[in-house]
Amino acid sequence: MTAQPLTKRAQREASVENLLGAALSLFVRQGYRHTSVEAIADTVGLTKGSVFFYFGAKAKLLDRLLDRVEEIVVDEMEARVAAAGEDARARIVAFVHGQAMLGVERWEYVLLLILMSLEFRDAGDAGDAIEKRIRSIYDRLYTAVEAIIKDGKTRGTFRADIESREQAAIVMAGHDGTFLQWHRRGRELNGEELVRALRTTTLAGLLPVAG
Repeated sequence: MTAQPLTKRAQREASVENLLGAALSLFVRQGYRHTSVEAIADTVGLTKGSVFFYFGAKAKLLDRLLDRVEEIVVDEMEARVAAAGEDARARIVAFVHGQAMLGVERWEYVLLLILMSLEFRDAGDAGDAIEKRIRSIYDRLYTAVEAIIKDGKTRGTFRADIESREQAAIVMAGHDGTFLQWHRRGRELNGEELVRALRTTTLAGLLPVAG
């Protein structure tokens, strides 16, 4: 049987997905500013004009990708944490393990968030909207982690001698740093051991010190 030709709607959707995939890969590999519209289009065999037709501007491509980042990295994390129940320890482990799974299945989206947060930090007027968007995504992550920690302190599960905001910052530093290490040294590191190290180190910093 011969394949049926794609409808115009299906062609449009395929072109949009191909351009988003190309942009994701290029933004992660060489940065937003060093990626041209032409390079994105050439990667999937389309014209520069097609990018402007479907998205209007390169920044709109990144904005669409950040929509997916927020869904994959934050929305799905919140669902996993909620499903872990009321125990703060189980919830922080669910956070760590869930984010680690993204390192296997959707790593480019997490790296995009991390790398763009660095590239657009204090970017000025041209990048203000993107910087605010990235910051809002991170704020949701920080808020979720800090809420777990505060709840753990209330229940006596976590140590109370360090400010929750700073503890959440350290947990997120471990989160981002682990992704960057895996990106840089994935061939040298064992993924399961890296996740175990992150879980163990995170819990060791949160659990009360034995007296």
